[in-house]
Amino acid sequence: MKSLWRISPLCLGLLLAVSCSTTRILAEGEQRLESNKIIVTNDKRFLTSELTPYLKQPAAGWSPSLCIYNWQDGKGKGWDNFVKKLGKAPVIYDSTMVLSSMVNISDHLDYIGYYNSRIIPEITSKNKKVKVTYKVTLGKRYPISAISYDLPMQHDLIKDFYADTTNCSVKKGDFLSADALEKESVRSCSALRNKGYYDFSKNYFFFEADTLSSPGNALLNVSIKEHTRNEKDDVQRTFEKYTFGNVTATYPDKLKFRSKVLQDLNGIHSGDLYSERAINNTYSRFNSLNLFSAVSLHLTPRENEPVVDCDIQLQKGKIQGFKIGLEASINSNALFGISPQISYFNKNIFHGGEILNVSLQSNHQLKFKDSNIKSNEVSVTASLILPRFIPFPTKMFKGPNLPQTKISLAYNFQKRPEYTKNQATATYGYTGNVKRNLAYSFNILSLNFVRLPYLDAEFAKSMEKNPFLANAYKDHLDMGMNGTLYYSSAGPNTNPKFDYWYGRLQVDLSGNFLGIFKSAMKKDATGAGMILNIPYSQYVRAEAQIGKTFVWGKKQNQSFAMRFMAGIGHAYGNSVSLPFEKHFYGGGANSLRGWVARTVGPGTSAMNTDFVIPNQTADMKLEANIEYRFPIFWKIAGAVFVDAGNIWNVGNSQSGEEDGSLFRFSTLGESIAANWGLGIRADLNFLILRVDWGMRFHDPARTDNKWVGPEGWFKDGYAVQFGVGYPF
Repeated sequence: MKSLWRISPLCLGLLLAVSCSTTRILAEGEQRLESNKIIVTNDKRFLTSELTPYLKQPAAGWSPSLCIYNWQDGKGKGWDNFVKKLGKAPVIYDSTMVLSSMVNISDHLDYIGYYNSRIIPEITSKNKKVKVTYKVTLGKRYPISAISYDLPMQHDLIKDFYADTTNCSVKKGDFLSADALEKESVRSCSALRNKGYYDFSKNYFFFEADTLSSPGNALLNVSIKEHTRNEKDDVQRTFEKYTFGNVTATYPDKLKFRSKVLQDLNGIHSGDLYSERAINNTYSRFNSLNLFSAVSLHLTPRENEPVVDCDIQLQKGKIQGFKIGLEASINSNALFGISPQISYFNKNIFHGGEILNVSLQSNHQLKFKDSNIKSNEVSVTASLILPRFIPFPTKMFKGPNLPQTKISLAYNFQKRPEYTKNQATATYGYTGNVKRNLAYSFNILSLNFVRLPYLDAEFAKSMEKNPFLANAYKDHLDMGMNGTLYYSSAGPNTNPKFDYWYGRLQVDLSGNFLGIFKSAMKKDATGAGMILNIPYSQYVRAEAQIGKTFVWGKKQNQSFAMRFMAGIGHAYGNSVSLPFEKHFYGGGANSLRGWVARTVGPGTSAMNTDFVIPNQTADMKLEANIEYRFPIFWKIAGAVFVDAGNIWNVGNSQSGEEDGSLFRFSTLGESIAANWGLGIRADLNFLILRVDWGMRFHDPARTDNKWVGPEGWFKDGYAVQFGVGYPF
């Protein structure tokens, strides 16, 4: 009864939220448009989402902000103004919009090749709410049975056009549609402009379709005429091939920059045949330097000769500056953590577009109940990105995206009650983009040296009972390679106002090259090969994540984001276990937000008391997150989220026994840690400040009842996280 009493206020609150009125403020005769639905009656495979954008009056379903808007008292004073800003106005049903929507849908279906489609609306009304269903019967489609061409009598144009027909996107057997023909005219024009036809446009294309000569089919004629669609037939012109004339590049005198770099990146050369591809490649290359605020290419054709002069104008952007970051968290056990970061960047350090990044980051954890128990970590990283692929010359690469060379050095110092760690890292590799959506970073050489000058005697003794864990906490050397692939449908846009998805894959491979020479190496007591009297690590580690964000709302200020991530590592050959810095952990501002970082898992095992400051790690991780983001007022937004996941060991147990830390499909459900929570965000345009309150509702480490009710959310089952930027 006691637990029921505590839960009932929550249930009552949810009931009130769900049952609140969404039509109370409507005037007499007004109705709220609750939903639009499109049903295709004769083709279940047709995606109705393709027709949704053509509805003239989008519907708005139930939402908390709609209920808040209806809290108005009708007096039109301060309270009403506040509620209007906080809530969301209902969509007032307009019957005239139904007819407009039908016309829009019909026109679009004609455009994509469904001719003479029928749309019948069904309108239902109840309690001032209207639902509109559009029943669509798709019209007839005409397959193209033959394609003929009619071209001007110009030898070069005929030759170049027919040489490109193998790339034609409209082929015999395809269904006829204005959409397909328009896309083909754009593609073909681009191909011709890449062959020198500077002033050629899609408006020179004309299409005629005969659906009467061969009933049920279409005979397509494609013609190019000497006049555009907007000109009279008596206009005649000759399509000439152009060459590049004078090519100049200018930038502000205050910008110290080696002109040789611009010459190497420039794909436009005087005397070359005009090519739209060369223009676009040069534009992309100059933009990839991230040095200029604007890149403008001005093309000027000369009078009476087929020559185009090109003037490239470059505007100076922000060359150097600082960035700051901060994460902090505190949980119900008075464990406080804070991670400040500051970094300096210079995009032109050697006057050739070289980018220098230097960052200083620290991580501090302590227990308020005992200020002597604390952990401190400081790391400094310096990286240099060169706008070329060393050792090969830039002229070897023809595309818009050039690989860049990246060299980085890092040092990390960590002091915990159990040990002191020094770590030095050096990498050499390449980074760049494939088109605009796919980015890569590949280190062909990664060196990592870890030394533990201090190991607490009691901690070392406790490790003796667990050889797996003890092997992770010793001096070691890594030498291998690693790489990252990142894809985003939004391209370089960091905060898009449209739906997008992304995926990231990271792979670490270490010790295989050194393993070739193991037989000649000095061995330690366990038989592991050593370099400089230090065992080298041999392992493979992979981590992948995929996410999707849906964006909607009048100002595109509502979104639903979800992410799934998985990681696993495996030691072999010269190593018994993964190095501890390569272990996975859960919790924190960007993970399971009901737990402070490194306080969850592995599996259903209890907290490892060998660590005074929690340091729960393992060699496998699964995690899923969902979050609904919505505006509140001004620049303040809210969020409701759910996080679930954990870390596990695979094949080895940190306790040396077959316990709950091991991953098993049979116990996966009970070993999943889960929390829900509420968040507040402040969007300051240049950064987003975030506070999240995560409350556990399933804690696998509990020995009695793993399900946590409201009494636990305010007692020992919560964490407060502070961060900069969205968590995912």
